[in-house]
Amino acid sequence: MIVFVCAGCGAELSAPLSQVALPVHSRQRYGNGVQLPVLMETGTFAMEPESGGLPWRREKESDPDGAVVVAPGDVRGTVLVPERDGGHCCGLDGADGPNMACEACGLLVASRVDDCSLWQAVWFVPDAVRRHPVADADAGTGPLSWADLMAEGSGTPPYATITSWGGSRPGLYHWWSWNPQWEAAAGRALAHLLAASEGRPVSVPHGLTREVFQRTLDVLLCQGAPALRAALAGPGLPAPDADILLVPDHPQTGDIWTPEGGLSARLVPLPFGVWLWLAFPEPHLPADPAPEALPGDVLRDDPPSPRPCHLFRIDSGVFQHTLARLPTAHAPWLLEVLENLKKYVGTSLF
Repeated sequence: MIVFVCAGCGAELSAPLSQVALPVHSRQRYGNGVQLPVLMETGTFAMEPESGGLPWRREKESDPDGAVVVAPGDVRGTVLVPERDGGHCCGLDGADGPNMACEACGLLVASRVDDCSLWQAVWFVPDAVRRHPVADADAGTGPLSWADLMAEGSGTPPYATITSWGGSRPGLYHWWSWNPQWEAAAGRALAHLLAASEGRPVSVPHGLTREVFQRTLDVLLCQGAPALRAALAGPGLPAPDADILLVPDHPQTGDIWTPEGGLSARLVPLPFGVWLWLAFPEPHLPADPAPEALPGDVLRDDPPSPRPCHLFRIDSGVFQHTLARLPTAHAPWLLEVLENLKKYVGTSLF
């Protein structure tokens, strides 16, 4: 376990935390005026692997090393700095630089982010904090195995209730939509799918996987050539015969699951929770009960299972960020995809 302390005076700035992989949706800006929940689970922290601190800050304003992100509730011994509030929309966005100071010595140590359309988080400034190891009774256990992750079965549902400010009346309003985490996960996976395809068409499995990816793949990839076959693979699934494998990455380590016996197929990573739902979808209750389920004179008053009112759209920001950093991004046809991304956004693919 790690406690983060102030680099200036040594005061403790966090609760004891364990490191996990940075969530794919940490870079996501979702919707307009949307109230997103907390990015990190309580008791965890993650490292931004690139230099630049906050993912949406311009490079010239960036810190030299990657930032550390934690849940706001895990922060200790800090105070907000009102004159560095930034944003001025529905909350703080860290645009003015660090907005939290060490309560003991006043050193600027972190940026609190809770503005609309951003995941709520606290990003520690790399050179303003230090790691301090603390005793942990479970320190010898290490990350969970794939079998343990499967036993826990913590899938990420594809649909979620979205909360937003605005509308015709003051206050909050809600609607049912695709889960923002799925849209971000699909953005990263789509970039890897395109790179693995080398421009050839790709066919993904029927069901929810097809609903998420196939429409966009058919538009972005040239049709006519023999299609590459993509399939879900991972713990608990039989080994598929496919050119591309959609596999989970470990939520604690970020390691990608790899099949035994070599890597003949190209691997496309999905967050474990999203992959688990695609590989082992949880059943939805039917809209209407079977005739014998209820007496004929009993009226059913529960609504049918909700569905989003629009086709799935992939997060363009996560897609662009991922694709631009892949080794194959310099290929002319991929550069063309990036150059025409705004056009594709206008067609509701993203």
